[in-house]
Amino acid sequence: MSWIKRRWTAAEADRWTKEDYVTFVVSPLVYVLLLLGTALSLLLRWYGFLLLGIGLALFFFMLWVIDPKLKAISEDYEIKQKQYLEDLEKIARWEK
Repeated sequence: MSWIKRRWTAAEADRWTKEDYVTFVVSPLVYVLLLLGTALSLLLRWYGFLLLGIGLALFFFMLWVIDPKLKAISEDYEIKQKQYLEDLEKIARWEK
């Protein structure tokens, strides 16, 4: 079994799990590393490029971790939204 879960139902994805906590911790690191890495890279410091690379790697890791949960929740929302619009259309046409 993998450490990071990749398949989610909408109900499972709606609860906080370790994947959310990993993203919660990694996201500020990503922003700080990208900020410092970009600034130092513009000054042509070698460690700026290193920080920028680490920040980008952590960014893609964060997306890899949280994206399946976001997709599951989004698909469920789209289904509910479609049903709501159909119901709204029936109400607008005075149907039951």
